[in-house]
Amino acid sequence: MKCKAKLLWDDGIWYSKVFTETGEDVRLTLESGSFDALVERVRTALPEMLKLNFDYIGDIQLIFEAIRNDNLRVVAS
Repeated sequence: MKCKAKLLWDDGIWYSKVFTETGEDVRLTLESGSFDALVERVRTALPEMLKLNFDYIGDIQLIFEAIRNDNLRVVAS
């Protein structure tokens, strides 16, 4: 099964939303202050959530997509 984890940066915290290849929400939303820690949390939790939500057993291809928005300001020198 192919899944996509969207990792989003908002107010100093990374959070995730995970979807199957057909666009179904896996109902796995996690947060972390670190990008790498969030990747590991998703990798650990996703197999269990697929089994619980979809009764899925098998291989998973997991694609991570990261989006980070920062607000910057230019000031006069």
